[in-house]
Order: sequence, then C-alpha cells, then structure tokens
Amino acid sequence: MDSPNSRPEYERRFHRVQAHIDLHLDEALDLNTLAGVAHFSPFHFHRLFLAWMGETLGDYLRRRRLEVAAMRLAAQPRTPVLNVALSVGFGSAEAFARAFKTRFGHSPSAWRAQQIEMRRMAMGKDSKPGQVNRKPGQADIAGSSDHSASSTRNLEPSMNTARNTQSGLNVKIIDRQPTTVAYLRYTGPYGAPVNQFWQTVYYPWAATHNLLQVARYGISHDDPGITAPQACRYDACAEVPADFVATGGALKTVIPGGKYAALAFKGRGDQFVDAWAALLRDWLPDSGLQLDARPSFEYYGVDSSYDPKTGVMSCDICIPVVPL
Repeated sequence: MDSPNSRPEYERRFHRVQAHIDLHLDEALDLNTLAGVAHFSPFHFHRLFLAWMGETLGDYLRRRRLEVAAMRLAAQPRTPVLNVALSVGFGSAEAFARAFKTRFGHSPSAWRAQQIEMRRMAMGKDSKPGQVNRKPGQADIAGSSDHSASSTRNLEPSMNTARNTQSGLNVKIIDRQPTTVAYLRYTGPYGAPVNQFWQTVYYPWAATHNLLQVARYGISHDDPGITAPQACRYDACAEVPADFVATGGALKTVIPGGKYAALAFKGRGDQFVDAWAALLRDWLPDSGLQLDARPSFEYYGVDSSYDPKTGVMSCDICIPVVPL
C-alpha cells in the first residue's frame, strides 16, 4: 500500500544526497557510498537517481564538480588552477582542463581571466557597489513588515569593524551558530519566479504553521551564471526549533555555523542580482578570504522590512568564508 508520506521521504533522501555531494566534492563519490546516504539499495539507486533528478549520477557529479570549480576560479583568483581542480575531485590539471573546456568552452585559466576582466570593467563603471549581480532572493512576502523585536541570536558579530576593500562595500565578518530551518524548495530560473514562490507557496505554508513572525532565510544553491536556469535550486526557509516536525511539503535541515561575511542590503528584488555580484566578484577577491562548501543565503530577521508600495526590502546577504 502506498504511504501518503512516501514522496516527501524520497525528496528528503535525494536532498540529503545532493547536500552530501556538495560537501564532499574533493572525495571519491562512488555509487555504494551515495546509495548509503540515501538509504537505498545500490542495485536500485542509479535508476532511482536518474528518474528523480533527470540525469544520471555520473552526469550530475561531473556537472556539480565543474560548476563549483567555475565559481571558485572566479571567487579565488589567486588559488592555483590545480588546487581548484583537486578541491572538486579531479586528479590532475590536465583532466580538469579537458572537462572544463568541454563544459564551458574555455580553459580554466581563460575562464578566470574573463571573470577578472569583467570585474575590472564593472569596477570602472559609475555604479553603486552595494547593488550586486547574481542570486536574486526576494523574500518580500506579506508577512514581512517592521517588527520591534530583533532576531540576532544567530548573527553575532565577531568583529565590530567591517573589512573595507577596493570594492567600497561595508562588509562585516560574523560568527553564526548552527540554525535549524524548515524549508520549501523551488527549482528553476531565479528572479521573478523566486518572488512568486515566496508569495504563493511559502507564505500560505508559513501562515498555516504559525511561522510568519520568525527569521527567514533564502538559500541559493547554484550560480545562475553557471548552472542552467532549469537546474537552479532555491530554498525558502523558516527558522524553527530543533524538534519542529516539518509537514505540508516542507523538509528540515541545519544551516551550518561558523564565519560568514554579511552585507546589509536594502533595495528592490531586481537589485539583488547586483548586490550578490558585488559581494562575490568585487569584495571577496580582495578580502583575503575564500568560500567553503557551506551554503550562501539571505537572512531576513524578524526586524527586516518590506514596503509593498515600493518593493524595497532589507536583509543581510551572507556568504561562508575561511582564510585564503
């Protein structure tokens, strides 16, 4: 007999596999290991993965290794290409270069040079550096208005001063505690569809579960400049207690703690793209820091604001950082 809860369980298991892959790209990710993560038989796992994900396990692993490598090449301009290759599981620079050129049409060095040139041109433009150019968040839901309470227990600054670099951005380095969240996942193009997802999917779910007045997170798992639009993943999250039981299509995970670089953002949803790009393209390469495998996210505290008349909202754009 089919269980009404079987689909969420499948979704939970495959999300767990995706998260495991992203955290262990520098390791050998064989079929038996990943089948164990999913708690499926190795005999059936490959076929199940293809049916659920729409691509074979081998194709998915290759795509994620190359997409993450492309992001690291752009965000870590001083890291040797070989180190980037090893960090995503390639055994040699030659094998990495061949696979990278097949996927992106450029060698890793040429790709990096192109990104640096794009950054140089963008820095030369007369534009506001606080408006960055990549992952749109848009948690501008009806429940987001000014609140007197402040939800900062997971956003504790480790430094009172900001790192100011050539980008001109005022970015704070903060220490966060691990945070349990319930999330609803959207897969598809970023931008306006993400905003619609918050409005039409997340908001009714949050209202039903009495979660309108809690801190929210928007997690962009992919870079739309690298990953195909139809494969981009975005999680709309609500901060919940560790014992919260996720229902109504939601799943539960923990956003890792540690050091993050946080950029205060205030603007419209269409300005998220510029804000993300400024942080990743302009600030990060001059910071002495680099990204690690933890997810980046927008943090909407309970004191965040949203003006439905102008579309202006506030949040912190957070990226996980470790020493370069």
